[in-house]
Amino acid sequence: MHTGELIDRIEKLSQAGGGAVDQDTFLSAGSFDAALHAAGGACAMVRALLAGEADTGFALLRPPGHHAERDRSMGFCLFNNVAVAAGLALGELGVKRVLILDWDVHHGNGTAEIFRGRSDVLYVSIHRDGFYPGTGPLTDAGSGAGLGYTINLPVDAGTEGEVWRSLLEHIALPAAGRFAPELVLISAGFDAHRDDPLGGCALQSEDFAQMACQVRALAERCNAPVGAVLEGGYEPHALAECVLATMRALAGAGRAESIAPDPIYTRRAAAHVGHFWEL
Repeated sequence: MHTGELIDRIEKLSQAGGGAVDQDTFLSAGSFDAALHAAGGACAMVRALLAGEADTGFALLRPPGHHAERDRSMGFCLFNNVAVAAGLALGELGVKRVLILDWDVHHGNGTAEIFRGRSDVLYVSIHRDGFYPGTGPLTDAGSGAGLGYTINLPVDAGTEGEVWRSLLEHIALPAAGRFAPELVLISAGFDAHRDDPLGGCALQSEDFAQMACQVRALAERCNAPVGAVLEGGYEPHALAECVLATMRALAGAGRAESIAPDPIYTRRAAAHVGHFWEL
């Protein structure tokens, strides 16, 4: 999933005591080992899920990963943990189709670019429009053999959980059901929470729990294990609350509750995604 040059560059910078990768991303002497363990933790979770040791899992990792591109670390991310884990499942563990659902408030540009031209990964991102890193417009559906296998669902600043849940239920999950994944991975960022100092959206922990219930129901219908990989979240109490709510929902607490389609966001998204998937 990453070039050897990137891996070597991060290792050498850490060995030299650390330093800046870009204006947002810094390394210490321990960062390379931490990044290896983060990617390895996501892989360990996927191995356990596909070995039948559990139906669900949550990899609590730092540093996060979804901004890291094939040849570039950025946005607090050194290696793309969820992409590495998906690549392992596809390349070595016999899986043919992986769904990656990204509900971090920021678009997962790294994951999108790594799998842009592939049809064995369906990447779906709900994120704040026009926010860092400035990627992920609704019209970007992937390219080449991967055309249609990227679904971007941008929302405006200040949107509440009902909008996110509507896009998930009426756009993302119907397309995912047609895709029929054999493994479901969530890039689980919680910086869309209303108390997060960076995100600028208005979700509550109950919204993340409901989204997790919806994803769990999809995974059950597809007979696929589901695992979450921690991404962003910058208010410690909100982060802890959301992680626990998501873990409980993935483990079976609560049930998926339907929500009406949003008259603006869902209709607009359906007009684009409907060219590639029956919704």
